[in-house]
Amino acid sequence: MEATDKIALARNLRERGFVPTNISEKEYGSKTFSFLSKLGFVSGADRIMFAKNLGVMISAGLSITRALEILSRQTNNKAFSWTIVSLMNDTKKGDSLSYAMKKFPKIFSKLFIAMVKTGEESGKLSESLQLAGLQIEKDYTLMKKVKGAMMYPSIILVAMVLIGIFMFIYVVPTLVSTFKELNMNLPFSTKIIIFISDSITKHTLLFVFSFLTVIVLAVWFLRTEKGKILIGNIFLKVPLISPIVKKINSARTSRTLASLISSGVNVVDALSITRDVLQNKKYKEVLTTAISDVQKGVPVSSSFKSATKLYPVLLGEMIAVGEETGKISEMLERLAIFYEEEVAEATKSMSTVIEPILMIFIGGAVGFFALSMIKPMYSMMNGI
Repeated sequence: MEATDKIALARNLRERGFVPTNISEKEYGSKTFSFLSKLGFVSGADRIMFAKNLGVMISAGLSITRALEILSRQTNNKAFSWTIVSLMNDTKKGDSLSYAMKKFPKIFSKLFIAMVKTGEESGKLSESLQLAGLQIEKDYTLMKKVKGAMMYPSIILVAMVLIGIFMFIYVVPTLVSTFKELNMNLPFSTKIIIFISDSITKHTLLFVFSFLTVIVLAVWFLRTEKGKILIGNIFLKVPLISPIVKKINSARTSRTLASLISSGVNVVDALSITRDVLQNKKYKEVLTTAISDVQKGVPVSSSFKSATKLYPVLLGEMIAVGEETGKISEMLERLAIFYEEEVAEATKSMSTVIEPILMIFIGGAVGFFALSMIKPMYSMMNGI
């Protein structure tokens, strides 16, 4: 039977003429799905719908447990469904929603949990959840635009690699056999291409193993602290990517701080959570400095004003105006909207800029391959 608690269930049974001797609460869940949910296989769209729908249900008067029970049946993501059930079970036991969310750090970020906690403490949980949903949606949309801009060059590069592999497997061996029959003296570039072709055709397993090993090691290194610092520094120095990276970090910083401060989170905690949201180490250092300055009584804007190589001058000045007028969250909200629009415009024009660069790169690769294979053939014709 379903009931709000054990006392209500016992009362219901007695009214029906039964005498309960033992009542136990059934735990909904699965170890498999609990494991999957802890891994964080939940999309941004699922998180957005969860936050917004939960906020609407609570504002309509539903209890948290009832709202969570409905959401667990509504979502099509099984792993997320079991996560919501876990939240429901924990809240039934008396835990706060924010405390229950801490079990799933890969699904619910520190930002999300902090906003929920502030809503619980202030009695404005529904408003905080809807604001958290808006924050996740803005961040999700921002990153979707960036990924969309990178889709075209990624497809071109993958296609180029596949065509290259096809040439190494089927075209090069045919020409190599001709070169060997004539015992020709081959250029160094031709020898490189023949070596790659032989590695693919004669030592396929070794080549695939080596290729996958390099990829795995590269991914592992990029996930380490040194790897993140290296890739962050590269992104900040590449002319085409650097302006977009700066705008993305400015938008994220503004949006996150605006959401947290407007929710009632104190400035130090807001800066600390925002630091965790940002990925680049240099930007994290700016936020660390800002936390230290605020604790000493120095205005937040001073840290951003002194980091003009990372943050635009406008950001520091607008935050200073917000501090003077007492409307810092509103100023940050305006900055977030401005930089999100800037990112949208930059990503639109990115494909136009990348296209000629890709054409030059592809032309260079094709030219190198063609010259390496055609040059020996010309030498052969001249010899004849």
